[in-house]
Amino acid sequence: MTRAHHQFWPARLPHAIEPPATALPDNLQVSARRFPQRPALVYLGHTTTYAELAAQVARLSAWLAQRGVRRGDRVAVGLQNCPQLVIAHYAVLSADAVVVPVNPMNRAPELKHLIEDSGAVLAITSADLSAEWLAAGMAATDLLVTRLAEVLPGGRTGGAGLHELPAGWADWLDADIALPAGATCWADALACTAAPPATTVGADDLALLPYTSGTTGHPKGCMHRHRSLQHNVFAGGMWANVCHEDVVLGVVPMFHITGMVVVMHGTLAAGASLVLMPRWQREYAARLIQAHRVTRWTNIPTMVIDLLASPEVDSFDLSSMVSIGGGGAAMPQAVAERLLNRWGLRYMEGYGLTETAAPSHTNPYDAPKQQCLGVPYLSCDARVVDPDTLRELPVGESGEIIVHGPMVFDGYWRRPDATEAAFVAFDGKRFFRTGDIGYVDADGYFFMTDRLKRMINASGFKVWPSEVENLMHAHPGIAEACIISAPDAYRGETVKAVVVRRAGHGALTEAELRDWCRANMAAYKVPARIEFVDSLPKSGAGKVMWRALQERERDR
Repeated sequence: MTRAHHQFWPARLPHAIEPPATALPDNLQVSARRFPQRPALVYLGHTTTYAELAAQVARLSAWLAQRGVRRGDRVAVGLQNCPQLVIAHYAVLSADAVVVPVNPMNRAPELKHLIEDSGAVLAITSADLSAEWLAAGMAATDLLVTRLAEVLPGGRTGGAGLHELPAGWADWLDADIALPAGATCWADALACTAAPPATTVGADDLALLPYTSGTTGHPKGCMHRHRSLQHNVFAGGMWANVCHEDVVLGVVPMFHITGMVVVMHGTLAAGASLVLMPRWQREYAARLIQAHRVTRWTNIPTMVIDLLASPEVDSFDLSSMVSIGGGGAAMPQAVAERLLNRWGLRYMEGYGLTETAAPSHTNPYDAPKQQCLGVPYLSCDARVVDPDTLRELPVGESGEIIVHGPMVFDGYWRRPDATEAAFVAFDGKRFFRTGDIGYVDADGYFFMTDRLKRMINASGFKVWPSEVENLMHAHPGIAEACIISAPDAYRGETVKAVVVRRAGHGALTEAELRDWCRANMAAYKVPARIEFVDSLPKSGAGKVMWRALQERERDR
């Protein structure tokens, strides 16, 4: 079918591709055979070649098999961006198991649900996070624990011949935290000498179970088979014209679908080099780009905004860059123009969800539009429909964006009800309902205007209000809480809690409540603003009228 955006389609590309019939670990094996001595990972000054990476993956997959991990078992991986995360992902997949990626900012109450719902048999994490896993109910004997600097020469940052690390990083990375009694240390697992198991999974086997929240407040596992991930790995490489000579900056979190699929899997499938940052720091990012001649950087707009706000910005050398882009929030026009005028870089915005294995839309490199989701990706069919009648809407009229294609997930783990509600039959095909409101212009480009679902987008991190409310209601001093979004100059929008104190807790302060939240939920979910009120507005049925509070906040 010819659609309006096809007139802007890159001439070198087909409109659709066939996903590989192989599983994700095969990509690394191919790259390791082709480019054994090329740098696969660069981390804090230390390089891991493709041959070394493949060997480490083989040893860890052998240990997993010895440990009893079997085909289809779920293994949680909760780490910052580091070589251990990459090794863990490929080892779990090579052992025919399923990766459950976990945000390392999650606290025990959040981890408890992921452990119980996924049925994870093992968790791979870092020493500084192990206490949270134990508090969540994971047995110490089911933990594989690493220290973030132990892959460096000498096991510490000081021996790696690094660029100067940001303040506080050395103390954080070198912290000698005792491992829980009974846990397996990373070095012991990597010392396994058994033969690695034969990888028997294929394109149709379950590979990934990332969790996303929703209106119910309980995170749901998104079932991605190897084929849906492989589609976007190879489609992304074709769309961006990636090759093995590229150097990619890996700072977007790789527990997140974009960092995982686009940055980690996409880079390694191409045989390119991945420069890892365990957390964001603007001046260090600029130094890495210059030192390693980084060519590609996928990010969230707030990182670029922060980078350009550095007092050292005039000294930054970004001349090696050929591609920069991302999503999660709109790129401000003024910032995009500064990138273009200063370094000749066009910021390429895209759009996707956990359910679509990252991109379902992106801007054509030769014909981008600013503050735009882009056009439907390779193999993707997307429409805008009336959310009530499901009638397709004309150009310029806002409705719900629905998506069909091989990148779309199978459904929600053990949630047939939620899966049924998430899909709709349209034009004889199964479309995923994104819950995002947008429109299509006359050229076939998609723009987002609102959300059908109640969700807050803070610097690209998705915050579901009902999940935060559920967590906050565990506080003994809270009678009721309603989470809404509040405008924020840096994050775009941020989390605000409107709270009714419980009787006898009138002395509860904003600072005390925020400290409690930090101990019980990921940092990006913690309300940046808290307003205490006597009561929340209710409907005749007794439901909290969150929209009224949201509209009041916007009016302010």
